Amino acid sequence: MRFRFSQLTVVSFLALSLLGCNKDEDKTVTPTPASENITDIVVADARFATLEVAVKAAGLAETLSGVGPFTVFAPTNEAFAALPAGTLDALLADPMGQLKNILLYHVVSGSVNAATVVTLTKAATVFGKDIAIEVKAGKVILNGKVEVTVTDIMAKNGIIHVVNGVLLPPPAM
Repeated sequence: MRFRFSQLTVVSFLALSLLGCNKDEDKTVTPTPASENITDIVVADARFATLEVAVKAAGLAETLSGVGPFTVFAPTNEAFAALPAGTLDALLADPMGQLKNILLYHVVSGSVNAATVVTLTKAATVFGKDIAIEVKAGKVILNGKVEVTVTDIMAKNGIIHVVNGVLLPPPAM
């Protein structure tokens, strides 16, 4: 039992550390969760203007407004801006192709809060490929390089975790 208590203590500490890693708290007010769905929150939050354009172009706004629950690892405007020059324009030119796949790779079916994320080593995405998850120095890192910067933005149909990079699905074999 003492070992289980130690694991629980470590997981609880990591979850609390993750919850405290809100780098953008001075820039944005998180909407009240009870009445807003994921799409509503993305549309209302200036950090996600590029994500909003991408989600609408790929025809996913209605899906992310649906019943869910979904967990979305939401890239910020800065995350999209960090893509190589011309990448976003090329993706938006073919929204039902690679753009839609990339966006679906940011969505996990079910409601996965920060306390649960820190206990996982991977998460199955709606796209059908897993995201690798690890905790390094109290930070949650996805696929070895994208950091979760804000956690547990609650929506009536799921949860949003803000990420500082765009997750790219592994190439098809």
